Amino acid sequence: MLIQSRFIKYKQSFFVLLLSAALMFSCNSEKNSEENGKDSAQGSAKTPAAAKKTIVFFGNSLTAGYGLDDPSQAFSGLIQKKIDSLGLAYKVINAGVSGETTAGGNSRIDWLLKQPLDIFVLELGGNDGLRGIPVTETRKNLQSILDKVKAKYPNAQLVLAGMQIPPNMGKTYSNEFKAVYKELADKNSIKLIPFLLEGVGGEAKLNQTDGIHPTAEGHRILADNVWVILKDIL
Repeated sequence: MLIQSRFIKYKQSFFVLLLSAALMFSCNSEKNSEENGKDSAQGSAKTPAAAKKTIVFFGNSLTAGYGLDDPSQAFSGLIQKKIDSLGLAYKVINAGVSGETTAGGNSRIDWLLKQPLDIFVLELGGNDGLRGIPVTETRKNLQSILDKVKAKYPNAQLVLAGMQIPPNMGKTYSNEFKAVYKELADKNSIKLIPFLLEGVGGEAKLNQTDGIHPTAEGHRILADNVWVILKDIL
């Protein structure tokens, strides 16, 4: 009887050990599962989003947003807001420098091209016209900038922003200056914004006191002028 009693107690103890081991294994498995789930979730959170394509606006004070309280109110910044509202995977880089001429832009472009780009919007020439720089020089510099971009990023989409100037320098000069943009767009088979300042140039209420640089409201119109052309290549 004593032996049998001890055997029964042994079986009970063994069963308790097995049950304890099973419970521990189950708890560890659930813990590992939870930790693995957390690791998986954290891994997903750390996964970088797909790289956005880059749109570079390369220009002068119009692109830079001269005189505005906030540069994001410039037409290039408004284009970024439009893109974001549509959920498009593009980021805008404002590469505008106030006072820039086409010669200055041609010197600066090499540095800018160190960063990759997918769409290049060229907005230069206005300061050339205001200074009476020969149209031949403006044409040469704009073409050189376009050539450098195409050579560095042959698959990039190029857009040229057309510009016009008042007839202060004479009608012949003004007409030749205006014609340069369409000539270059046709020659290079690129998109043309016919006149960036359409609806704004010459409108006092849409320009700052200097009569040259658009107000925030004026820039909204510029953004619309750009978007008409840009939306088709995004």
